[in-house]
Amino acid sequence: MAAPERIGEGLTFEKVWAALMENREQIKETGKQIGKLGNRFGEMVEYTVVPNLVVKFKELGFEFEKTNRGMKIEDQKHRIFTEIDAFMENGDRAMVVEIKTKPNVEDIDDHIERMEKLRRYADLHNDARKYLGAIAGVVFGDSAKTYALKKGFYVIEPSGDTFNITEPKGEYHPHEW
Repeated sequence: MAAPERIGEGLTFEKVWAALMENREQIKETGKQIGKLGNRFGEMVEYTVVPNLVVKFKELGFEFEKTNRGMKIEDQKHRIFTEIDAFMENGDRAMVVEIKTKPNVEDIDDHIERMEKLRRYADLHNDARKYLGAIAGVVFGDSAKTYALKKGFYVIEPSGDTFNITEPKGEYHPHEW
């Protein structure tokens, strides 16, 4: 049975199809714009948190001499690829911070993989420093926070006009890679 040429008064199949394709393109464009907005919000969080990380970690006894934002590792030879939101370092330790708007369990598992890649990369380059991890988030659900601490990450979250760092201690311990 052939599709009717006329769907309703003045409407043809071709006109309806063209309208659907136009909607499809508009939906795609809206999705891109929302994605860009989400990225911008993430950048805003990074710019707010990173400048104060050294000071906040100093309160916990860490002395980091150098901080890098938006670091990338692209080691083709060893197939190690990763991005780091904030990387703080000194002679014997490095702190790797992942920054998310609303961290979840999957983000934390991804950060564990990132830490394992970094450890592998460091070993290949005779870097014997201890690597520690932290997760920063604007909105931290209780289960995500507990999971991050359980996995040995420091948790960075807002508190008033600044932020706090929760150290994994007690039944949880900082994990070193």
